[in-house]
Amino acid sequence: MFRTTLACTLVMGAQLTLAQVPAASAGPAAATARPPQPALCSACHTLQPDQMAGYFESVAFKSQSIQLDVGAAASQILRFDPKGLKVIDAGKDQKPEYLRDARKRHEVQVTLVEREGVRLVSEIRFKGPVKIDPAKLIDYAGVARLVDEGAGKTAFTLIDSRPLPRFQEGAIPGAIHLPFIGFDKFVDRLPQDKNQLIVFYCGGITCTLSPNSLRKTEKLGYTNLRVYREGMPEWQTRHYAVLTPEFLKAAYIDKDIPHVLIDARSPEDAASGHVQGAVSVPAPQLKRALKTVPQAQLKAPIIVYDGRGGEQARSVGQALVEAGQQNVLVLSGGLIGWQAAGYAIESGTPATTKMSYVPKPRLGSLPMAEFTKLARNTPAGVLILDVRNPDEAAGGMIKGAVLIPDEELATRMSELPKDKRIVTHCLTGIRAEMAYHKLKAAGYNAAFLNNEIEIAKDGDFKITPR
Repeated sequence: MFRTTLACTLVMGAQLTLAQVPAASAGPAAATARPPQPALCSACHTLQPDQMAGYFESVAFKSQSIQLDVGAAASQILRFDPKGLKVIDAGKDQKPEYLRDARKRHEVQVTLVEREGVRLVSEIRFKGPVKIDPAKLIDYAGVARLVDEGAGKTAFTLIDSRPLPRFQEGAIPGAIHLPFIGFDKFVDRLPQDKNQLIVFYCGGITCTLSPNSLRKTEKLGYTNLRVYREGMPEWQTRHYAVLTPEFLKAAYIDKDIPHVLIDARSPEDAASGHVQGAVSVPAPQLKRALKTVPQAQLKAPIIVYDGRGGEQARSVGQALVEAGQQNVLVLSGGLIGWQAAGYAIESGTPATTKMSYVPKPRLGSLPMAEFTKLARNTPAGVLILDVRNPDEAAGGMIKGAVLIPDEELATRMSELPKDKRIVTHCLTGIRAEMAYHKLKAAGYNAAFLNNEIEIAKDGDFKITPR
């Protein structure tokens, strides 16, 4: 287990700190700067000066680099030496090659050492499952039974311990929000009966928010407490979640987060009035519509509503989950709830029956079509930067491209013009993204291709869609 733990959800920042830059260049302030980690995590956990913490994004063995997402403050590109790197997952030692198949967005803690003036990762720890007394655990079946029965049969309180932005994105039906961070401010949300069953959940088996909430509640004298350790990650693979009209607007519409909105009522009802952007998928026609839903691996938010948040929406939502979708939400109160919240509807025109979902691109990435246009006829103000290794580039390069391997970029950046847009590519997109962050941190106007690309000897190329 970590000496410090991680329990946060975060949004990748646009800045970058280059851990491969010689330590002396950081200046005296670096010695006293707070070690990078997600802002929400820093509220609970303290790192040593030689540590960083965040989410594992990717690894590039050719450039011996790891990309670590530490939240809005910075995105770290960390160098490592495979011969001196210690990899630990859930307390077990692994070989460095383990990083190739490591789960993306897994919480990690890294330790850095300085060698010949360069900071390198000496150890990377993947967080293992939180240890909780088995007697205080409740599984999916137990939580699902409580949710299905409601409070009428068993008096209970279901508590989501995650930060408000995550709760807004969707929660287990019937849950109230009492975040661990700020717990003492919202303690009045606990039931008055200290013998009532209280179930806490958060972001999964590595998340400490719900276990810590349980411990705080125990100290207040409550006696019947459980943790659903698998939390939202497991729940959404087996059951729909819910959100309110206000949260739909705040978490998705206002933030322009791509999603699919399904009106499960009849076509006639949908035509008489529907939420803007909704797709008409009447419950009896769902089986046919399943062929058009986004691929399950995209984990697209699919939000379903009917007239009142009733059986039509619930049945469609559960059917989508059983078809493999992992981010299905039912709108509480349905269309009537949406209108009661003061939000407008469209009427007089039928809701569309065509479902579409375009994931938000990674920061700095270029669409395939745009990269192709630039690479085939590169404008004077653009430079295509190939960050592959020389042995890879020997098989062919895009005409006019400049070759600087990613591992050499930090020391050769002065070779690149500041008055041009630098567009990077590699073989798969991993090193290209790392190079993009380095360039942005140095003040360059940069972008990257986030796709696999094959380049022939004559400079022709083929890009593989993701």
